[in-house]
Amino acid sequence: MPSFTEVKLYLFGLWLLIKGNRAGFQYLDLSDRGMMRSFWAIAWCAPAIAFSWVWWRFAYMQGLPPSQSLGAIFFLRMAMLEAANWILPLVLAGILALLLGIGRFFPAIVLVTNWLSLPFSYLYGVLSLVLVALPGLTGLVALIWLAAIVALIVAMSRIFRMVFGDQRLMIATITMVLIVPSLLISDALERFLDVYPG
Repeated sequence: MPSFTEVKLYLFGLWLLIKGNRAGFQYLDLSDRGMMRSFWAIAWCAPAIAFSWVWWRFAYMQGLPPSQSLGAIFFLRMAMLEAANWILPLVLAGILALLLGIGRFFPAIVLVTNWLSLPFSYLYGVLSLVLVALPGLTGLVALIWLAAIVALIVAMSRIFRMVFGDQRLMIATITMVLIVPSLLISDALERFLDVYPG
């Protein structure tokens, strides 16, 4: 598992790429090994994911009778939902990369997606705790999260521009494949797994 120092270097490298500084590549391992190690980002995101599950459980229980409780199956289903949201976009991006003939860039796509998820996961976790403590701020939290999604799209686009060069259509396509399916499928999966609040 990458150390905290190593993770900071990865994030610093991504930040440099977002700013258009190619020196950021020096902090990233874009090999197949680096791609596989980037999945440790899931472990680093675990506390933030747990924060979001606290809010999700709180929201879900609002629609249940007072006598009913939630067992471990709820958290198992949440884990399945989280796994699908994490893996499915990468699978789709891999298929698209093969179709576009850019399979050599797939390790970079995976690494960027995984490590860039880290700060946004913690932002979502914090916002979830805010909703638990201050449910009256739902509107404000929704606006902040919308702004965060826009920031994620911009960040990915700028990093992929450094990876692919000035291939705007390719950059836009890869970015949307990584973000949009998760947003669209989440609602359906939540209902299918019976973890949709309300």
